Amino acid sequence: MLKPCAANHFQVGHTELLRQSYHTLTGRHLLDPSLSPLAAAEALFTAPFVVLSHDTAPDPILTYGNQLALDLFALSWEAFTRMPSRLTAEAPNRADRERLLAEVTARGFIDDYAGVRITSTGQRFLIQQATVWNLIDAAGHRRGQAATFQNWQPVVGS
Repeated sequence: MLKPCAANHFQVGHTELLRQSYHTLTGRHLLDPSLSPLAAAEALFTAPFVVLSHDTAPDPILTYGNQLALDLFALSWEAFTRMPSRLTAEAPNRADRERLLAEVTARGFIDDYAGVRITSTGQRFLIQQATVWNLIDAAGHRRGQAATFQNWQPVVGS
């Protein structure tokens, strides 16, 4: 399992992108702002809430999932970061997901999102009170989108 460490420049840099974009757009802190970049990467990876992101490809690929996200979706880091993010939702729910992402692109972020997602093992779960935001780098370029939530529950009958 890949874990943040000094040699893992991607996770350290990506955590900074997640933190800074989240704070700029929402005015809130994803993590304690006094944490060093390395400490923040470690804290985010082991956080008691889900964080995941995808890139800006035409069919966006997941670029990050903390340990809770990996556990929830029942995937390894390697499998998670190769998966198109659309596959986190079942086909009937993908149009709704696309509308959400278009709204985030236009507005910068949304709070209080709820929707059904699916694990790699076919279990469905409802996420609630999610924040979804654009990832914007220091130069102002859009680098993807991210989501965080800590409220979810299994969908009965899945």
